[in-house]
Amino acid sequence: MTEARRYSLVAILLHWAIAGLILLNFAVAWRMEDLKGLAKFEIFQLHKSIGFTVLTLSVLRLLWRLVNRPPPLPARMPPWQRAAAIATHWGFYAVMIFMPLTGWIMVSVSDLNIPTLVWGVVPWPHFEFLHELPKASRKAIGGASHTAHMALAIGALLLFVLHVAAALKHQLVDRDGLMGRMIPGLGARSATE
Repeated sequence: MTEARRYSLVAILLHWAIAGLILLNFAVAWRMEDLKGLAKFEIFQLHKSIGFTVLTLSVLRLLWRLVNRPPPLPARMPPWQRAAAIATHWGFYAVMIFMPLTGWIMVSVSDLNIPTLVWGVVPWPHFEFLHELPKASRKAIGGASHTAHMALAIGALLLFVLHVAAALKHQLVDRDGLMGRMIPGLGARSATE
């Protein structure tokens, strides 16, 4: 039995959907603090909707990844590059799951108690046990969550730059066909090539 040279269609679709939503959410977040009134409420709802969608898709992607092995890395790839690739991928999973979770915690402990309607339709609950804590505890948790959310956002940007730089290096310098594993239309080479 030969190993797959490409990621599965499900993995590819989840990869690009999540990547697009994360980039969109960074653009939305960039605008959030400058707005007032209804516009601010609407952009926060959009930001939360995108975040909860990323969380849902990321959990599905992680489950898919645990059940479906990815294609192997090229055999001639140096060990440090293999380690960096693996660490970057697992770092992305951490960011894709924990960044929305920290946002969810912030919403849950907020004094504003504004309900979340994902995409204006699906009610998303707060973490009720957090919402019922004393105000001082909620404030401390909210501050820690905000700090973690921002640190994860910075981590996501760093991982994104590293990921894109490595993909371009493999495509333009090494010419090893590694990008073809995830980009439709590009040929993927086997791990032994």
